[in-house]
Amino acid sequence: MGSSRSRGSRRKYEKKFNPNTYKTLNEFKEADPGFYTEINEKMDELLQNYNSRDIEQIKTHLETIKKKLDAEIDGSVDLLYGGSIKKYTYVEGLSDIDMLVILNRTELLNKKPEEILNYLAEKLKERLPKTDITIGNLAITVKFSSDIEIQLLPSIKTKTGLRIMNPETKNWSNVLKPDKFATNLTEVNKKNNGKVIPMIKLFKQINEKTPKNTKMSGYHIEALAIDIFKDYIGPKTHSKMLLHFCQNAQKRVLTPMGEITGQSEYLDSKLGDANSINRKKLSSHLERLARKMEHAISTSSIDKWVQLFE
Repeated sequence: MGSSRSRGSRRKYEKKFNPNTYKTLNEFKEADPGFYTEINEKMDELLQNYNSRDIEQIKTHLETIKKKLDAEIDGSVDLLYGGSIKKYTYVEGLSDIDMLVILNRTELLNKKPEEILNYLAEKLKERLPKTDITIGNLAITVKFSSDIEIQLLPSIKTKTGLRIMNPETKNWSNVLKPDKFATNLTEVNKKNNGKVIPMIKLFKQINEKTPKNTKMSGYHIEALAIDIFKDYIGPKTHSKMLLHFCQNAQKRVLTPMGEITGQSEYLDSKLGDANSINRKKLSSHLERLARKMEHAISTSSIDKWVQLFE
């Protein structure tokens, strides 16, 4: 790393991976084949840990919540998976379990979202007095003694579909299409031999270490993955797909991404307008991540690659 030879090799390598021209990894300068084998095996081990959540325990908690709400609310209350579990991008310890609480009670349909949010939280606190229940901007978070956290997003069912709170206006959103995003992700994942969802899980671990001002939501990461890998023709391995993601995401985050489920106009509106300071900070962070990956690969350094996840 300190020799002039390695620095010269690094400069040549970085020039080849100019983020303004980089598209695929077809012309990637291969490192030692053993390096790729080892880092992909290590990432498979990480993924096994990510997938170790206790599904039966989660189901038990959800049944408890539904039972308590049914006891308090006249009319039907349905729970619908949203968030990372529905899209199979859940990472234990990093992802919330999002549930849409679908209300059909007539008198609730005319109330404002915040009123329903407070109403549900109050009823849950009465029925689960020893459980940690907090109210956020959009959802109620229920944290059980098992440390499993479940986020409940109130929604109302109308003749045309579901509506939840619009995070920008605090009123009811347009009619949602909650399955559309998950379907798109499933299609892109299938097209890439089932490797996109594992890539998302791995990047979520890297993202967790990121400072707050450059940390992305899981939804934003998933949307970027759909956009970046919809026409991907490169190698279907963890290492090369992670690098491809960072190389392309650093440009894509500079402009707002449309929200296809109908919840709001843009899914990353918190970053501001195109080329805002926040967007440039995030872009620079992704570029630095890509450079770290490039350096680990160009020097066949297992340690430098593993450090990205620690």
